[in-house]
Amino acid sequence: MVDPIRNLGPVSREWMRAVDVNTLADLKRLGSVKVYKLIKNKGLPVSLNLLYALEGAIRDVPWHSLPPDTRESLKASR
Repeated sequence: MVDPIRNLGPVSREWMRAVDVNTLADLKRLGSVKVYKLIKNKGLPVSLNLLYALEGAIRDVPWHSLPPDTRESLKASR
């Protein structure tokens, strides 16, 4: 059984596994932007919401509660 990660459903988790990110610890080690770019470069149909969800998972908060300045920073770094 795969441990749940906040904000990430089965499709997002499948995409993470496709780039060898299997745990929350892996995600934290690499960071949300790096994992987002790895998934995007794999040719998968990502959206900005995935980046927010990844960051929310790292911070253990709902993705929609990320502060606006954090969202803007993430958006600029993708």
